[in-house]
Amino acid sequence: MDPSLDMWDFSSLISLWINRFYIYLGFAFGFSLWICFQIVIRKQNKNSQEKTVPKASRDLMTNGYISLQKKEVFVSGVKIFYGSQTGKAKGFATVLAEAVSSLDLPVAVINLKEYDPDDHLVEEVTSKNVSAFLVATYTDGRPTESAEWFCRWLEEAANDFRFGKTYLKGVRYAVFGLGNSAYVSHFNKVGKNVDKWLWMLGAHRVMSRGEGDCNVVKSKHGSIEADFTAWKARFISRLQALCKGERKPCGGNCKKGKCESNQHGSEAMEPRSHAQEGFHQRDAEQEEPFGSTSEEESGTEDHQSLKSVIDVEDLGKIMDRMKKEKREKEQQEGETSLIRSTVKNEAGERRAMITPALREALTKQGYQLIGSHSGVKLCRWTKSMLRGRGGCYKHTFYGIESHRCMETTPSLACANKCVFCWRHHTNPVGTEWRWKMDQAEMILKEAIENHQNVMKQFRGVPGVREERFEEGMTVKHCALSLVGEPIMYPEINRFLKLLHERKISSFLVTNAQFPAEIRNLKPVTQLYVSVDASTKESLKKIDRPLFKDFWQRFLDSLKALAAKQQRTVYRLTLVKAWNVDELQAYAKLVSLGNPDFIEVKGVTYCGESSASSLTMANVPWHEEVVRFVCELVDLIPDYEIACEHEHSNCLLIAHKKF
Repeated sequence: MDPSLDMWDFSSLISLWINRFYIYLGFAFGFSLWICFQIVIRKQNKNSQEKTVPKASRDLMTNGYISLQKKEVFVSGVKIFYGSQTGKAKGFATVLAEAVSSLDLPVAVINLKEYDPDDHLVEEVTSKNVSAFLVATYTDGRPTESAEWFCRWLEEAANDFRFGKTYLKGVRYAVFGLGNSAYVSHFNKVGKNVDKWLWMLGAHRVMSRGEGDCNVVKSKHGSIEADFTAWKARFISRLQALCKGERKPCGGNCKKGKCESNQHGSEAMEPRSHAQEGFHQRDAEQEEPFGSTSEEESGTEDHQSLKSVIDVEDLGKIMDRMKKEKREKEQQEGETSLIRSTVKNEAGERRAMITPALREALTKQGYQLIGSHSGVKLCRWTKSMLRGRGGCYKHTFYGIESHRCMETTPSLACANKCVFCWRHHTNPVGTEWRWKMDQAEMILKEAIENHQNVMKQFRGVPGVREERFEEGMTVKHCALSLVGEPIMYPEINRFLKLLHERKISSFLVTNAQFPAEIRNLKPVTQLYVSVDASTKESLKKIDRPLFKDFWQRFLDSLKALAAKQQRTVYRLTLVKAWNVDELQAYAKLVSLGNPDFIEVKGVTYCGESSASSLTMANVPWHEEVVRFVCELVDLIPDYEIACEHEHSNCLLIAHKKF
């Protein structure tokens, strides 16, 4: 090795060490230049971005950041509702809540048993929440006990024209059903129904319904847990898209530069009237029918098969599928035609209360319909007394001759859906008069004529007494208790006046939901108020009123009754295991209305009906009704038992002033 090279390296190191300050200074200067260059680049990028941001957005800028208070939120939280019998749906709800929490979204898990849809479901319209419903199908296709009331309310609301097609417009939901395909006839029936009813009320389905199958042989993913896991993954993915403001998944068919999935909120919608928004947008959003089960199963495969070359052997299958889709579409349109026609009629001329379908149903039940909202029907006790047999309890209690009594109503509509309704809810419902109105003179004239025409059919019938028949052709009493709520009829006072001018006595029954109408009612021969329960909870359960303030209306009606200067009656209908253990509460209600009479009657079982869960087990024995009356009288010292009609399972309590 050359010694001179070693000497040079050593001297170089010494020189670098001596001049190290200048070296550090050079590095510092170069680093400073690099920082300045980065600042200039970022400033240029910021300026270019500001040029592309609209002025309205720049106005939100404050000190370089966007005000969080004014930033639009597309999903404010997630509510997970479950209806469970064995705990499976509840467990899935917990798992789903954990997955949602990972997105930093507020989440609430709600047992449908503890949820009142009447008070809270409509709040979801403006809450910007996404609702997930995890519902199991129980025995015979029925909901679980915890979800029974919610499903019943949802079904009635979906088929009730008062709510309308846009009642839940703004609610976003997804449904996962739990069932077992071994029960083919009602596999996942509850999940399908909840999905359908929410859709009918105007809610928006954010993704297709999921169906979990306990039958591992036919389960799509091998088990119900795997079915839920797959649905959960799609739900979380859809939720992430909604948080970004995407209205629906992109189908790949958008025009260039006009992808609908990226349009946010109101910017994606053109201004339009509320009426147009209720129909046009609603129709556009329904990308899936009621029965859709998954996005993978419906859509792409069918469209591809139709667009590609079709084998002649497959032509029959394709035609069958197209016919099936057409039938489903017609059925779907038929289910919503009533709601659509209702909205249209409200905008124009008032419609008739009696629709063709309702006319057919009531005519089969023996009603003689009058005009557009009234009816008359012959009572079985009228037929009994024509044959010289006994009369109804009104004959025993008050001397009313049953064969001279006409049972009618000027309004078939009612504001309650009582579980013991004799008509199985075939009559319409409403909270106010919204229909065409017939004149009182016409209603009374045709009511008497129809009543007499039915009576004429008994002339010469074996067993019918001639003198009773002749007496029965002249109406002397009118029972305004046939069906519905007669006090709703706007001209009820005029109708009553016409009755009394003809020397016809009147017994009018109201369901205690119209206190103002009770106060304004002209005197009748006897005014009844139905007191079907003595607490708010049991009244809601038994009468199922449409008014949200039903309890206050009920109490106000009793107070209004106390102010009437005429004969008044409480009518108590006892439903075993429902309202027979509320004696103290009944006694307080008696002091509130101070009626002249109290009629206590056991409920009448009218056969099996999808509208009611009552059975013969809910009908009290006459001895049980007598025991109830005796115990009640002990609590109201101003009253005592006055009469009994065992055949009607009914007793009369009268004020001692009589």
